Amino acid sequence: MGIFAFESRTVLLNNGRRMPLVGLGTYALNHSKCVNAVMAFLKAGGRLIDTAHFYGNEDAVGEGVRRAMKEYGIPREDIFVTTKLYPNQYSDPEAAIAQAYGKLNIGFIDLLLLHHPGTDDVKTYKAAENAAADGRIGSIGLSNWYVRELKEFLPKISVMPVLVQNEIHPFYQEQEVVPYIQSLGIVVQGWYPFGGRGYTKDMLGNGTLEAIAAAHGVTAAQVILRWNLQRGVTVIPGSGNPDHIKENLDIFDFKLSDEEMKAISRLDRNEKHDWY
Repeated sequence: MGIFAFESRTVLLNNGRRMPLVGLGTYALNHSKCVNAVMAFLKAGGRLIDTAHFYGNEDAVGEGVRRAMKEYGIPREDIFVTTKLYPNQYSDPEAAIAQAYGKLNIGFIDLLLLHHPGTDDVKTYKAAENAAADGRIGSIGLSNWYVRELKEFLPKISVMPVLVQNEIHPFYQEQEVVPYIQSLGIVVQGWYPFGGRGYTKDMLGNGTLEAIAAAHGVTAAQVILRWNLQRGVTVIPGSGNPDHIKENLDIFDFKLSDEEMKAISRLDRNEKHDWY
């Protein structure tokens, strides 16, 4: 599952590299909002940024990273950038990797994920293995792979993924999937930690989460993120709001009790909010 180090706020991946525990998701952020969000996140102390070809903002993430490095004096090696290849790119993975590398324009891709299973996904993963071997990519992983998909996929590749990124939130907890992935020595990362668009208000207004938040003097959003970390799940909450970005990073000064963790586990509805 990876070794969590709460002191350094990082996890040790199965290839020996370290990744921050909390990141910034950039889905649905247009260019200027994405640049500003990346800069606000890095200024606030965040170091993990997640984008994808499908989001159409890899160039904005790269711009935000470069500007933050220059304005705030942050070394490139302190920043961890994840991007993803979409299935419609799998027919020519070398070109897709080159495109991501060029759009980001930050000299290195820290983590490259395959966004979904699809035709030629094994070929694409092997192209990523080659790109990692020649130093363009630090780590390789998968997004939206579950138990059946992993059992079919893993025997066909030679480099174990460092991470699997899936939809995970209190209403869809993947209580069997998460331990399975972790048992393979793979880190789990949750997207849509607050349920996704159209569901966030209901989730953050949940009485159980509000009561736990009040007991710790934090917000329901912070409780959800902390709950993930204590399950061994890293998180990439999305936001373009600088105040929310700071709030999402401020989850290391409190700890949920076993009883509070169990209370949140009982909120699981197996309610998936996106199709993949």
